[in-house]
Amino acid sequence: MTGAGTFVGNHSPEGMAHAVFVRSPLAHGEVRSVETGDARRAPGVLGVWTADDLGVAPFHGFMVLNEACARPPLAAGKVRFVGEPVAVVVAETRAQAVDAAELVEVDYEPLPPAIDPEDALAPGASLQFEKLGSNLAAGVRSTGEDPLTGASRVVRLRMVNQRIAVVPMEGNAILAVPGADGDGYDLTVYVSTQMPHGFAAALARILGLDAARLRVIAPHVGGGFGGKAGAAAEHVVVVATSIALGRPVAWVETRSENLLSMQGRGQVDYIEMGFDDDAKITGMRARVVGDAGAYAGFGGALALGPTRMMAQGVYRIPAVAYDVAAALTNTTPMGAFRGAGRPEAAAFLERVMDLAADELGVDPVDLRRRNLIDGDAFPYTTRMGTTYDSGDYARALDQAVRLAGYEELRAEQSARRARGERIALGIGVAVYVEVTAGGGGKEFGAVTIDADGGATIRVGTSGHGQGHATSFAMIVADRLGIPMDRIRFVQSDTALVPRGGGTGGSRSLQIGGNAVRAAAEEVWLRARDLAAEELEADPGDIVATDDGRVGVAGVPARALTWSALAGLAEGAGAGPLAAEVDFAQAAATFPFGAHVAVVEVDLDTGAVVPLRHVAVDDCGRILNPMIVAGQQHGGIAQGMAQALWEEMVYDADGNPLTATLADYGMPSAAEMPSFEASNTETPTPLNPLGAKGIGESGTIGSTPAVHNAVVDALSHLGVRHVEMPCTPERVWRAIKETEAAGGRQPDTSVWREPPAFFAELPTPDAAGRPEAADVDI
Repeated sequence: MTGAGTFVGNHSPEGMAHAVFVRSPLAHGEVRSVETGDARRAPGVLGVWTADDLGVAPFHGFMVLNEACARPPLAAGKVRFVGEPVAVVVAETRAQAVDAAELVEVDYEPLPPAIDPEDALAPGASLQFEKLGSNLAAGVRSTGEDPLTGASRVVRLRMVNQRIAVVPMEGNAILAVPGADGDGYDLTVYVSTQMPHGFAAALARILGLDAARLRVIAPHVGGGFGGKAGAAAEHVVVVATSIALGRPVAWVETRSENLLSMQGRGQVDYIEMGFDDDAKITGMRARVVGDAGAYAGFGGALALGPTRMMAQGVYRIPAVAYDVAAALTNTTPMGAFRGAGRPEAAAFLERVMDLAADELGVDPVDLRRRNLIDGDAFPYTTRMGTTYDSGDYARALDQAVRLAGYEELRAEQSARRARGERIALGIGVAVYVEVTAGGGGKEFGAVTIDADGGATIRVGTSGHGQGHATSFAMIVADRLGIPMDRIRFVQSDTALVPRGGGTGGSRSLQIGGNAVRAAAEEVWLRARDLAAEELEADPGDIVATDDGRVGVAGVPARALTWSALAGLAEGAGAGPLAAEVDFAQAAATFPFGAHVAVVEVDLDTGAVVPLRHVAVDDCGRILNPMIVAGQQHGGIAQGMAQALWEEMVYDADGNPLTATLADYGMPSAAEMPSFEASNTETPTPLNPLGAKGIGESGTIGSTPAVHNAVVDALSHLGVRHVEMPCTPERVWRAIKETEAAGGRQPDTSVWREPPAFFAELPTPDAAGRPEAADVDI
């Protein structure tokens, strides 16, 4: 707002050239030839590259789902999705590059595409990689007894968790600047990424660069939401062309390019849940298809990883079977979006619980209360092998329904129905648990006392709107007594921060924050000893004073400034008054919560208007309530948007039909109600702060709550399910379909038999991993 931004697009070093990509208009086809002569001769053009010219081997991005599906930076011999880069033009100006790109002529031989993930796994589907023999990127099926054996009632649901676009304010952007910078680096890369150190490691590996001479800087980043993890094909191409030309090259993605390149979710879930006569869950069978898109995008692996991990959710389920297939399709390679596999698990669990409540004649809140894991059961290991650290799910649910006025809402709903009103009220409930800082991990944190008495924090996380500078400064100020406005914050530069895991999976405060806390503690202990020696006092009597000094407790006159302590440290020959820590957390943490959504549905038009959203999210101990509330609000908005508006749509030929914001259902604040966000606090025992993640919780709880609210508004008509997004057309069609069927929605709109390919999936090997592919999550 002040014009002081440092986004990639704000940088313009001398001699900077611009890259523009020539992209495939086909979802699937052979590349017969690429004619670049006219483009090379166009004004201002510095170079044109195809796959043969570039000479960079196919690579894997953020992770490997299937080793055989490596992606060339520029399409080599075949295109596998609309928008895949086939060539790149680099010119003096962007306008010149755009004009020259239009002169590149590509001769394609169209091939049949496989767009729908279930169709892609059917016999006879067009293959993306012929050497695989199928479009199965990875898969595994359960073995053992049927988990539904002995159930008095089985509730079945097939639902689609639709593909959505990430839509950050800033799309992908990169600027590569070759040449010695005077600090020992041969190449400096400015990139919009969530993980600068991970990006540097990937770039060095893919291009064979000396990592020690590569500097990566993430300046201001306009949103990531999981979509800016790892190195994309375009990143690799831009850096390679910059090195080849020996001059800076920049590429800033257009909005349509971003809609085509950055997508997440995309699952089809077949869920069967058994109940006894008391409405207690007896078992669950889940069969899940994950859409990996082209080149086995890592988003397809989320069905094998986080979705499977969280498949049991907050409930006591004695037996679970989970079969999963990740399908290759001729669509954009699937990535992550806020929640990354956990929202999908919560979505199918909470929808099947509402469907079960309807079929069993039990109130949705009551059904959940009967089946929640008890608060005294933690740590709790699920049937999936996931160990939850701490939780009190019933308390979150009780608080959510109390704040929402659940009974009063039900009374109003009944009154409207009795009056025959055509504006129906819907109340949706969802209880969830998710995983943050998956696998634990470690993070770098450092605190240095500066000569002026302030402090500098360096940390390996990479904040881009989450409030890291504030939260981490609070930790240091609390321990050292240095005012927050005298604490500097350094991140996102591999030359200034030696290592780091970046930001993703809601890991930053619980791991990075604890690294900073530990470093501040080490600085304090050293400062205490220095002060005790200088003031001739016992170290146990040394405290941080209210005026930002260090001195003897109860004796204000006997105190030293932090500037003086920094000088003492240097004078003692022990180096700066500083500490560096790599904090390791042994395992993941598991935030949880309960949401209640209230909507109105026009029964004549199908239009849905969200009225209220009550969220009770538990992220362990809270350091800054305002930052937590901000994360809740953002997550709720994106989760609600998936339930009601957002969907990335492809036609049968693989053409994206929602590739602009004129077509894609991106809501604004005007579509949202005010959010009623609150918290419970259940600290984790896994780190000293007791903190868990909060960045994705709102997204995980809100989508099923809003989805359930829409269906609940229609339940008295006999409607049992509406696929997301719950657009007016879909809602209207569900109403009409139910009316035509005599007041009960046909079973085919709720369930159909799973495809035969599930029975053909491999079983786990002796190590419990899929035989079809080594899935590294």
